[in-house]
Amino acid sequence: MDALWLQIVQWLHTLGLHVDADTARTVAQGAARATAQLDMPGLLALAAALGWASGFRLYAVVFLVGMMGVAGWIALPPGLAVLQNPAVLVASGCMLLVEFFADKVPWLDSAWDAVHAFIRVPAGAVLAAGVFGADNAAMAVVAGLLGGSLSATALATKMTTRAAANTSPEPFSNWGLSFFEDGLVVAVVWLATQHPVAFGIALVVMLIVSALLLVVLFKFLRAVLRRISSLVSGSAKVA
Repeated sequence: MDALWLQIVQWLHTLGLHVDADTARTVAQGAARATAQLDMPGLLALAAALGWASGFRLYAVVFLVGMMGVAGWIALPPGLAVLQNPAVLVASGCMLLVEFFADKVPWLDSAWDAVHAFIRVPAGAVLAAGVFGADNAAMAVVAGLLGGSLSATALATKMTTRAAANTSPEPFSNWGLSFFEDGLVVAVVWLATQHPVAFGIALVVMLIVSALLLVVLFKFLRAVLRRISSLVSGSAKVA
C-alpha cells in the first residue's frame, strides 16, 4: 500500500501537483478497494468492453480508462497501468478530440474509419490482453482473441452503418450515429467496471444487433470492403 501511494505522489508531482502523503494514501486505499472488486467476471467484462469499445472509439477508450485509473475509480491491472501515464493521457486526449470532430463529417468519418481499421482491431486485442498481463499468459491470449474479435465486429458494424448513412444528403443521421457511439463507449466501459454480469447480457444483445445490421446492410459492407481493398492496393503500389 505504501508503495502505491508513493507512486501516486510521484505521478502527481510530474503534473506539477503537490499533495501531502495523507491525501495520496486515501486515494491509494480507494484504489485497493477497487482492485478487490475485479474478480474473474470483472476482468473478463473489462477485457470484452475494451475490445468492443475500441472498435468504435479507440482513443476515447484509452483516455477514459486511464483517467478512471488516475481518479481512483478503478485500480487498473498491471498490464494496463501504462494508460495512466501522463504522456499516454495527453496523446490519447488529443487524438480523442481529433476523432470526435472527424467522426461528425460525412464521408470523412468513413475515410477515418478505413485508415483506423488497421489500428483499432490489434489495439483492441492488446488492451484486452493487458487486463491479464504476463502473470496469466493463457488468459491473456484468450482475452486478446476475444478483444480483437469484438473490436472487428464493432468496427464492421460502425463502418457499415456509416456507409449507409452517408448515402443520405443530410448530415443529421450521421451526427446522430456519431453522438450515439460517443455515449455508447462511455456506457460500455462504465457498465463493465460496475456491473459485469449486466454488461455480459448487454454485450450479447449488442452482438445480435450487430449481426442483424450486417445482414440487412450487407451491400454497404461490401462497398466498405472494396474501399479498404483499393486503399491497401494503392498503398502497396506506392511502396
